[in-house]
Amino acid sequence: MLHLYDTATRSVRELALREPGKVSIYLCGPTVYGPAHLGHGRATLTYDILRRYLEWTGLDVRLVSNVTDIEDKIIERATREDRPWDEITTECEAMWFRAMDGIGVQRPTDIPHATEYVKQMIELIGALIERDAAYVTDDGVYMDVESVDDYGALAFQSLEDMRAGGGDRMVVGAAQKRHPADFVLWKFTHCEPTASDPSWPSPWGAGRPGWHSECVVMSLDLLGEGFDLHCGGQDLRFPHHENERAQAVALGKTFAHHWMHNGFVVDAEGEKMSKSIGNVSNLLDLIEHYDPRAYRLVLLQSHYRSPVKMGQAGIDQAVASLAGLDAFASRAAAVAIGDSDPAVIAAFRAAMEDDLDTPKAMALVFDTVRAANSAIDAGEAAAGSLVGAVMEICSAFGLELSAGGSDASDDVLAKASALDQARADRDYVAADAIRSELQADGWNVETTKDGTTVRR
Repeated sequence: MLHLYDTATRSVRELALREPGKVSIYLCGPTVYGPAHLGHGRATLTYDILRRYLEWTGLDVRLVSNVTDIEDKIIERATREDRPWDEITTECEAMWFRAMDGIGVQRPTDIPHATEYVKQMIELIGALIERDAAYVTDDGVYMDVESVDDYGALAFQSLEDMRAGGGDRMVVGAAQKRHPADFVLWKFTHCEPTASDPSWPSPWGAGRPGWHSECVVMSLDLLGEGFDLHCGGQDLRFPHHENERAQAVALGKTFAHHWMHNGFVVDAEGEKMSKSIGNVSNLLDLIEHYDPRAYRLVLLQSHYRSPVKMGQAGIDQAVASLAGLDAFASRAAAVAIGDSDPAVIAAFRAAMEDDLDTPKAMALVFDTVRAANSAIDAGEAAAGSLVGAVMEICSAFGLELSAGGSDASDDVLAKASALDQARADRDYVAADAIRSELQADGWNVETTKDGTTVRR
């Protein structure tokens, strides 16, 4: 059985399923006000790998991942650019899924939008007020965190500890809040709604929902009480996930049974980052300039709970490793593939079921590639089962290998050389134009410190 670190209990424990053979997962999705960045890529790829593994084991996975299409950052951008807020969300959501498709992330089973659930959020807030777990102030409706006995479980601190420690664990805001950690459920708007600043009617006044109420409503509506797993980045653990959980607890509902959080993407100095690898500023840039499989491989070779360093050297190494795997796939194309080697598959399962140890699983892949190459060289019958194991594991990871060669003409190779020269001259406009031309002709263009290669 799969064992995962549970943030709430701070222990690795079995992912117990509410319903045998089925897994219910909620993943906090994007707030669509700009392009997807590298941190988004880590979160979505981490849980895409988890989902694919669960499905490989034969489980039926229902993954719900929302789209936050109403939030302060969206309104701020709409106001700044004097544009309708929903024009920005539509545009940015399309960019999001273009990036997700580009890095090979499967679409969620359900993609609820926050604006589709405003009525249910108002009902939830009303129920919290009736239970005296929420209260109305001049600027909105707030959750009373002191009404939740174990508030702070995901923050690893009690309310008393938060107050004593002050600063980084406290959430400040409106002067009328009962406790500094109380958070907004409904924000009043004191003017008529505009194209860039919408509002909805409520029993307490026109306004819009707070971010923390969105996911609790959508997850409980689509997955029901006691769903199996709630996922997201480490930055969401507190206050967002804690505040989701608090609302469900205050209403007497059973919320997620297991909490899973991935680590940050960091720069060379270990500082949290969301972008900047050379001239890459977001996921769409990454897809354009590098083999999109490279990011997946970088993450597979890092444990999901650990910080992962993203830089030119790491991407270059991943691209080189992929070239080696593709070369293996090309060589193995002539091998009669049999059933996957049972010992390799058993070792793969053991690694994955020990808190999703993908680095160990990928080391197994490369060891098996070496063993398969040796078996092919020696003409051994075991080659087919070893090749089969490599292909099966890569498929379970969503890491598609290419057995095709380049077959590039002299003209195409000349363009690749011209691209490298343009980069050497720091003429990135010309380099990107050549890259786009090659890609339009159906070539995958991969650039490393050693130069540009093209392949179908």
